[in-house]
Amino acid sequence: MPNPTICVAGGGSWGTALAHLLAANGHDTCQWLRDDVVAQAVNAHHENPRYLPGFALHDSLQATTAPTVLGREIVVLAVPCQQLRGWLTANSSHFCTNTVLVNAAKGIETTNLLTCAEIVQQTLAHLQPRYAVLSGPSFAADVLRGLPTAVVLASADEALGRTLGQIFSSASFRCYSSTDVMGVEMGGALKNVMAIAAGVCDGLGLGHNSRAALITRGLAEMSRLGVARGAQPHTFMGLSGLGDLTLTCTGDLSRNRQVGLRLGRGERLDQITASLGMVAEGVKTTAAIHDLARQLHVDAPLTDAVHSILYGGCDPHEVLHNLMARRLRDE
Repeated sequence: MPNPTICVAGGGSWGTALAHLLAANGHDTCQWLRDDVVAQAVNAHHENPRYLPGFALHDSLQATTAPTVLGREIVVLAVPCQQLRGWLTANSSHFCTNTVLVNAAKGIETTNLLTCAEIVQQTLAHLQPRYAVLSGPSFAADVLRGLPTAVVLASADEALGRTLGQIFSSASFRCYSSTDVMGVEMGGALKNVMAIAAGVCDGLGLGHNSRAALITRGLAEMSRLGVARGAQPHTFMGLSGLGDLTLTCTGDLSRNRQVGLRLGRGERLDQITASLGMVAEGVKTTAAIHDLARQLHVDAPLTDAVHSILYGGCDPHEVLHNLMARRLRDE
């Protein structure tokens, strides 16, 4: 795939960071945006003033609101998971047959409990797209700063995955390959639920011991749920599992961790979401994972705990007490 034309669909912080990265790597890259004002700012001032103010974007990066740009050879999907089905359906006529789709969103659809790969399969099957997913510990701001970052790029087509890895990789952005699409997508979704839980712990002032325990048991819960959906267990020890989990449970740039912190400090969810100004995917993913765990008959105490705080109005102190009082068991 020499010198491919690339479209990054989505104007959030992560989509913008990936568009900058690809343009800086020398690829013909255009970013599709909904907001014409932001598109004009990218073209004229090389900045996304809404999501990444103050960060300079590569001079060659162009932006547009015209959907025809979705007909490029590679389309990076940086559309939030809960909006993906409707967006793909509305824009399906603009994609080419056998187009390469690289999903960069994280989440599980709340209505159908499906991953992004499964949503693509249902909505664009007639186009026979070639699919991959990019995930891992990667704050957008750090990528834009050129700080060393490692991610995983998974595709059932191993050759395609390796080719895409070369396209995305740079001196500061390293892509590892995988064929476990389900595992990588489940890891990226599940870690957001655990990040909310970690934030609650820190908001309650529970200390380092509790955070370490939560990350460890959270990883075990992620692996159980992922394997029940057909993922490989070793994937959760990699960048899209343990790596992303560690980052989002400890890094203050994590929106999901910030939601948890503020819940632990006594704020209401509606106040938190209204003030964030951007998506904290873990809030909706918690509802989806809670339903999925029941459907699969998988024990998911941490997901249940976060769900009870977000959707049941339970007090975090009471939820903590109930978790600690559970029946003792083997690790």
